[in-house]
Amino acid sequence: MKSPRRLAGALVASMLFITAASAAEKTARLSELDAFWSEVSRAVKQGDFAAYSATCDAEAVLVSGTKKVSYPLGKALARWKKEFDDTKSGARESSVTFRFSQRLGDESTAHETGIFLYSFKQGDGEVQNEYFHLEALLIKKEGKWKTVMEYQKAPATEAEWKALE
Repeated sequence: MKSPRRLAGALVASMLFITAASAAEKTARLSELDAFWSEVSRAVKQGDFAAYSATCDAEAVLVSGTKKVSYPLGKALARWKKEFDDTKSGARESSVTFRFSQRLGDESTAHETGIFLYSFKQGDGEVQNEYFHLEALLIKKEGKWKTVMEYQKAPATEAEWKALE
């Protein structure tokens, strides 16, 4: 029979192993998600509509807090396609950047909370910046992260954006 001291030591060692394993899992998940958001940013900057669409699940939903509506993200994609085409042709410059305040999940699900900055310039016009509070729900399907819900909650301020640096 093991002594209580040896049992406690084994329990502590097991807990440390589990904690280290979950920290490694979290690091790997966040690295994958960072790559996902980098791909979203790249697709927007290059006007790569096919690549952007590929980051969205076929059943994804867009929620607009300002308009108080939700609808299939596919409808929003159809509306945004012209902006992608204009960016690809050089008639428009577009970019999107993300900063997060909370990142929850496991190996196959993620709930990301933060702000995105969408910047664009049409022709010779001035650059316009739009900051928006965002919640995104993602799932991992066949090894790839996909957005299943994008909740554009409300406009954010530049100060709120900078606070997430």
